Amino acid sequence: MNGMTQQFPALIIVIPLLAALLTPLLGTLTRRLCHPWLVLIIGCAFCMSLGIAAQVITSGPISYNMGGWEPPWGIAYRIDHLNALMLVLISGTGLLGALYSGPSFAKELPGRQTYASALYLLMITSLMGIVITGDLFNVFVFLEISSLSAYGLIACGSGDAPFATFRYIIMGTIGASCYLLGVGYLYISTGSLNLADLSRLLPQLYHSHVVLTAGALMLVGLSLKMALFPLHAWLPDAYYSAPSTVSATVAPLYTKVAGYLMIRIIYYLFERRFFVEVFPITTILSWAAVVALLIGSIYAIAQKDLKKMLCYSVIAQVGYIVLGIALVNKAGFSSAILTIVSEVCTKSCIFLATGAIIYRLGNSRIDNLRHLFRRMPYTMLAFTIGAFSMVGIPPTSGFFSKLYLLFGCLEAGNWVFIAALLCSTILNVIYFFRVIKVACFEDPQPEYQRQEAYPAIEVEEVPAAMLIPILLAATSIIATGLGSFWIVDNFVKPLLKVVF
Repeated sequence: MNGMTQQFPALIIVIPLLAALLTPLLGTLTRRLCHPWLVLIIGCAFCMSLGIAAQVITSGPISYNMGGWEPPWGIAYRIDHLNALMLVLISGTGLLGALYSGPSFAKELPGRQTYASALYLLMITSLMGIVITGDLFNVFVFLEISSLSAYGLIACGSGDAPFATFRYIIMGTIGASCYLLGVGYLYISTGSLNLADLSRLLPQLYHSHVVLTAGALMLVGLSLKMALFPLHAWLPDAYYSAPSTVSATVAPLYTKVAGYLMIRIIYYLFERRFFVEVFPITTILSWAAVVALLIGSIYAIAQKDLKKMLCYSVIAQVGYIVLGIALVNKAGFSSAILTIVSEVCTKSCIFLATGAIIYRLGNSRIDNLRHLFRRMPYTMLAFTIGAFSMVGIPPTSGFFSKLYLLFGCLEAGNWVFIAALLCSTILNVIYFFRVIKVACFEDPQPEYQRQEAYPAIEVEEVPAAMLIPILLAATSIIATGLGSFWIVDNFVKPLLKVVF
């Protein structure tokens, strides 16, 4: 890396963090500047993430010691192909949300755009901090910053948002406490918090009860954070109550960042054999994941509100990620990463589209979506692409992630998991195509029974600041689907060489 690009690993955190602190001051001068300011800062972070990812692809992992302090005493950033990919996903999704937030915040949070923008910047910065750092305690610090900013943003929502936020705070605090206790036990055992240093020291301590307890606590904490069944009850109400921009950013990112941390713990902090042979918790995780992808889909079918349906689908998709991780084979590992990529793009698209529907109709009840394909054709086209990806129809990214997961189940020889995947796909078809049917198809009637002509529907799309991010998110679904083999070659295969 040359010149300024050498400082990208630090600047990608420092610049948005300082910008978040300056945003309230900017808002006191003029509130109209908050939206372009938000887009500018996160746009810079996205450009830096692309530069970091390009450098990792061409030259390999990047090591950056904050303040020049060598690990394990200093905080080290080590950016490999996995967190380089995550940085692009987080900053890209954050940029779409920032573009979308102008009209959305103005309508849903009138008079509070300044503080919402500051919290939004903190949220995106902390999520990038979680994936870029190589220090386990630093992960906890960023995890708490991201949670606190999410609590504030979700509490700004309507209806039962305060109660949903309170429940989220309780469960999030328990999850963070479990993770921190696990990190504390590892520090007691090894005297280090650096992930690379710990991975070197831990193998000789695998039979220590302290280390076993640490591993269990960290995975339980992350399972709570990512709403893995049966620790999922807080998620639907929290995401449903949040403002549209917030739910369209939190839903694609928070559970996926927790999935990233689970990959780090199972495959990098500990050796694979630890959670398979010494402490076989992956068996529990795999069965919990299978139940999650079925239960989440069944609950989604029962919903009469589109946004609530999507919130339950998040629980189901967490099951896909965790199942891929818990299979502990090459195809399963590949599917977990591809599912994270697919879910970030897909969930961003369908939540942004749902937010646009709420912006135009005032609600998201499925019965009220009639004629929506004629009224909001571009929004519904993007939603349909997202629905196809959720089902797994080629060439969307969801097809390739499910294909790799199927290969992983075949490699593991578990036919029950394969049957569960097929059942979940059928359930996805049911609840997504129910929405498409209501929004697209008219109830046919013979002419002699019809008392009036089919109503003339005028096109009423949302403002361009909201529509463009929706279409970009839909385009990313197709792009990551068609480019899935490129993602595997440039990001997944280098990781496979390290962990297998």
